[in-house]
Amino acid sequence: MELTCIVCPRGCTINYEIENGEAVHITGNACPRGKAYTETEIKAPTRMITSTIPIQGASMHQLPVITSAPIPKQDIFKVMDEIHHTNAKAPVKVGDILIPNVANTGIDILAARSMDKKSTS
Repeated sequence: MELTCIVCPRGCTINYEIENGEAVHITGNACPRGKAYTETEIKAPTRMITSTIPIQGASMHQLPVITSAPIPKQDIFKVMDEIHHTNAKAPVKVGDILIPNVANTGIDILAARSMDKKSTS
């Protein structure tokens, strides 16, 4: 079988076989991270999620957000649903928790940048 590693921009094409639910005979990775990525992708794939949410009272209308850790791939749609139903209010600081324990994953949605209140001058 084959997959493309997404750990770095190199995008190695990794070949592997599955035996007893485990990735074996892994080749094509240029570094050890590719092997680890392949093993994780077969057992329990995860992804970081980035998106935006509306923010009120800031000079911009959208606030970038990110998960505090990779989430299980099967939870992406549940997480995105919660993100799409969330709004923020300025001021917000980078790293502020906007959605704690999103979709019961134990992972938080964080502000990916700071936004001050819109000046009224």
